[in-house]
This record gives sequence, C-alpha cells and structure tokens, in this order.
Amino acid sequence: MFKPLEINGKKNESPSGGQGEKVRCLIIGSGPAGYTAAIYAARANLAPVLYEGLQPGGQLTTTTEVENFPGYPQGVTGLVLMEDLKAQAARFGTDIRWGMATKADFSGEVHQVWIDDTHLIEAETVIIATGATAKYLGLEDEKKYAGGGVSACATCDGFFYRGKDVAVVGGGDTAAEEAMYLAGLCRKVYLIVRRDVLRASRVMAERVKKTPNIEVLWKHQTKGLFGDGVLEGATLVKNLGEPGEEEVKIKIDGFFLAIGHTPNSEIFADYIDLDQAGYIKTIPGSSKTKVPGVFACGDVQDPHYRQAVTAAGSGCMAAIDAERYLMEKNS
Repeated sequence: MFKPLEINGKKNESPSGGQGEKVRCLIIGSGPAGYTAAIYAARANLAPVLYEGLQPGGQLTTTTEVENFPGYPQGVTGLVLMEDLKAQAARFGTDIRWGMATKADFSGEVHQVWIDDTHLIEAETVIIATGATAKYLGLEDEKKYAGGGVSACATCDGFFYRGKDVAVVGGGDTAAEEAMYLAGLCRKVYLIVRRDVLRASRVMAERVKKTPNIEVLWKHQTKGLFGDGVLEGATLVKNLGEPGEEEVKIKIDGFFLAIGHTPNSEIFADYIDLDQAGYIKTIPGSSKTKVPGVFACGDVQDPHYRQAVTAAGSGCMAAIDAERYLMEKNS
C-alpha cells in the first residue's frame, strides 16, 4: 500500500513508503542526449542521477556501424559509442542506475518521478531524454535482420547501401523523404505503399514520382523478409484481400521502415505540452518545457532530425539550462 507523503503542504503517494530520495538533477534516459546531459551536469557539480530506462544506451545500441558521429574517423559500432559516452558520464561522477521512470508528478515545486513504481525521486531539476521508439510492422523477420539489412533510419544507415537496391515502407512525408534520400545513394529504391495513393504532401509526392530510380509499389504489403544471415529480399502481397491478390518477391539489400516514431512521453503528458504526435514541446532555442525546472532533449522532443549528434547537442543544452535554472533559483 502507498503511504501518503507530505511535500510543500500537499500529500503525495510514495510507493517506497517514506520520504523520497532527494536529488538536484534527475536525468531520465540513456541515449546520446541523456549521457551528454549527464557529462555536462556532472561537470557543473549538479550530482546528476541518471536512470537508463528499458534500453540502456538507447536505439543506437542496435545500430551496427556509426560513421557520422564526430570524433570517430574510422567509424564505431553503436554499442561502443554508447559505452564510451556512458564511461565519460561516469568518470565525472554521474550516478548511473538501472531502472525505468513509470510515473511523474510535476504539479508542485519539487518534481516527483517514480522509478519502477517503487522508488520515489524528488528532484530540483528533471531532464527528460526518453527518446522515441520507431514503429515496426510487427514481423519476426524485422528482429531477425535487425542490423543486417533492416533499419528505421535512412539518414543513419543509408550510406552502407550505396549502389545497392533497397526498399522503404510507408506512404507519408517521412517515407517520401527517406526514399528521396536513399535515391541519391542507391541504385534502386522500392517505395512500398499499402494504399493506391501517397499520404505525403503534394510536393513530396511529385518529387518521388519524378525520381527515376524510385519505383512505387502501390497496394503492396510486406509479408516477410528472407536471406542467408543478411537480408537478400522481401516477400510482398499485392492487392491483399482483393481480386487479383498475388505474392511478389523483390531482391533488396536494405529494408527501411518509415511508418513513424512514438515519442516516449506518455507519463509526462498531464504536466507538459505535447504536439499532436506526442513530442514534447520546448521553448524555441532552449530545452525548457512549460514547467520550470523540467527540460527535454533528444528524440523525445525532436520529430525532425533524430540524429545522435543533434541529440547529444540538445543534451548539452538541457544540462546548461538546468544549471542556470538552479543558479537563478538559489541566488
């Protein structure tokens, strides 16, 4: 049973049964944004506590090779890059812990976050770096070929498919943009569209249609992927459930999902502003949310770039914003 906890004259429920742990800076998430925020916050003597979340290191740990992050001229695996960032954050004194934020209450002056429903953290500042989760089709083959042909980021991984044939799944602006980007690198790009029209804006749809090495596969759905160890092709179904339904196989080296991302912002929705897709709204030019002392960085507030380097940069911003907030508050 939860025990009432009185803070600032308000009663709050503490599942840990007593006073919550008090920290100056709580960082939720451990991708490039979270770890970079931790590096800067620790160097500013904010004694940050960082909870790694469900996927320590974030989405980048599932990427085999990263060649576009500054400082690694020969490239680096996503796992090694994140381990390096984690080690750097730990070196400066960040308290890095396993656990996931499951509930938040930003209604009072002290920000409350529950970890794994059992441990209450009371933080003067909170940096949200929970990222966004790419949407997948739900095929077992997507897991089988993860890192071996399946990707949810053309900008991140398209370079590895130069001169090869690839497919992009989706019909919106993101899919059109990914297909256009890959068309500049690859020999051929199949755009797999479930319907007989693109949901993308008219301008993007026209660009796709005018690009000679993009072939739009109208009314196709992905049934499975195949290959010996690495991806070699995809099995599609054309006109599913309609007259003329048929199975189609295409030979491809890369399979890119472009059906959207889900920002991991749900537990904060009652207190901070989100856009229609669930991304956290920050004050332009900063990492500040509408709640004083609560900041957001990385993919959870970035529907546009979703790159490791931009996430890291926004993590730096969040830590500096948190430091300045505390300085002004305590001056």
